[in-house]
Amino acid sequence: MATATRADSTGRRAEDLGDRTTGVNDETKWAPLTTEFWAMVALIGVVLVASAISDSLDDIRAWTLVTVVGAAYIVSRGIAKAGTDHAGRLRRR
Repeated sequence: MATATRADSTGRRAEDLGDRTTGVNDETKWAPLTTEFWAMVALIGVVLVASAISDSLDDIRAWTLVTVVGAAYIVSRGIAKAGTDHAGRLRRR
């Protein structure tokens, strides 16, 4: 149970850091704290490494895949933000 509390406090500290750097925002989690962000970073890394190693994956196809992954991330964040209620500048704890 102590690890869950530690993880919660670490997440809270990261959220507070995000609020200080980007302003208070009650819509969704700060982007680097989401699984989608890290999945996007990993997929882009895998595509670029595969492009460097593979002879069948050319540059144009690799950058097209990177663009598709980035666009899918942007769409997923938009859907996540569309599903939240906007309570103005009030901070919920």
